[in-house]
Amino acid sequence: MANKHPSSSVIDFDLALTKSLVPLKDMSESHLLALLETARTEFVCAGQVVFTAGSYIGEHIYLLHGTLSMLMPDQSRQQIKGRSSLLPIIQSDPCPYTLIAESDSSLLRISSDKLDKMLTWSNVADYLQLNISRERDLDEDADWMMTVLKSNLFFKVPPTNVEDIFSRLTTQLVYRGDVIIRQGEIGDRCYFIKEGEAEVSQFEDGKNTLLARIGVGRCFGEDALVNDAPRNASIIMRTDGVLMSLDKQDFYRLLKEPVVASLPLQDFDQKVKEGCVCVDVRTEEEYSQRHLPSAVNIPLNLLAIKSRLLNRSTQYIFYCDTGRRSRAAAHLLAQQGYRTLVLHQSDLLFNDPAYAKKWEENSNYLLRDGKAVVGS
Repeated sequence: MANKHPSSSVIDFDLALTKSLVPLKDMSESHLLALLETARTEFVCAGQVVFTAGSYIGEHIYLLHGTLSMLMPDQSRQQIKGRSSLLPIIQSDPCPYTLIAESDSSLLRISSDKLDKMLTWSNVADYLQLNISRERDLDEDADWMMTVLKSNLFFKVPPTNVEDIFSRLTTQLVYRGDVIIRQGEIGDRCYFIKEGEAEVSQFEDGKNTLLARIGVGRCFGEDALVNDAPRNASIIMRTDGVLMSLDKQDFYRLLKEPVVASLPLQDFDQKVKEGCVCVDVRTEEEYSQRHLPSAVNIPLNLLAIKSRLLNRSTQYIFYCDTGRRSRAAAHLLAQQGYRTLVLHQSDLLFNDPAYAKKWEENSNYLLRDGKAVVGS
């Protein structure tokens, strides 16, 4: 287990440094800031054992400052200096080596599961933004739609369902003075302001108090989607406008992850022999470290751009280190008519030593006519 240090704390983030880390660098700033709300730093002293071999960490851990040494199973040592690598200092669970601080050092610790969820969300939002920008009839709605996608209300929604969010929203024309939410009522929906402004007020001790004015892009009433508590404030339109509402039952439907066609890990080699193309949807830096033989790299955040390199007659097998990014990619492209599979239990490739021999480190592959070819 990791040794806890009394100076472990919520981080005062150097955002420029944090934005350079892999795979954080491929997240939008709004999603990154939401993720960093739960991240923390840990300060360790020279000589302190940070992690022991065999520990299950469950976190992405970055060395920000200082020097650590890795004590390998053969008792050899390798040194890591702060900022010498933008990748996490531990690449798999359980930790394959013991880490010892050679100098006073600081670490950035982020839940791997939360990072993966937010990274996938951010990448899918990038995918949608590029697709929306191509639709001329959506030009006027593009900014508002992206504001909706960045709302933390939807971070619980599986990224595979992101495209369905807008189909669940209902348009409502409203006028100045309309009471949209009344304090004390039990709500069954939330609202986004597409056009106009509203006022938030609260009645307490016989007095009505104006709390805030809210405008385009703001969401209100979202508590009604997750509990049955009475509304704690009233919302009245300050101007004429347009609202988009989301019903509680539609929100619950968005939480249900769709079925994505998958391929058992043991059938992977045979499928590749039959002509299927393997696609790694991790970042370029992650792919460069190690990847499956003949796998091409199409990072999820670039999917909208690079999908034109695919063809609809070829079957593609998508994978990543957890399955979340690859499920999203396979689902999004299947919606466009591509033949896709997601590699089931692909996380075992990264964490089970039995699969270590599968990796390639020195070759990279490109798509040509929808097929994988060795890159230069």
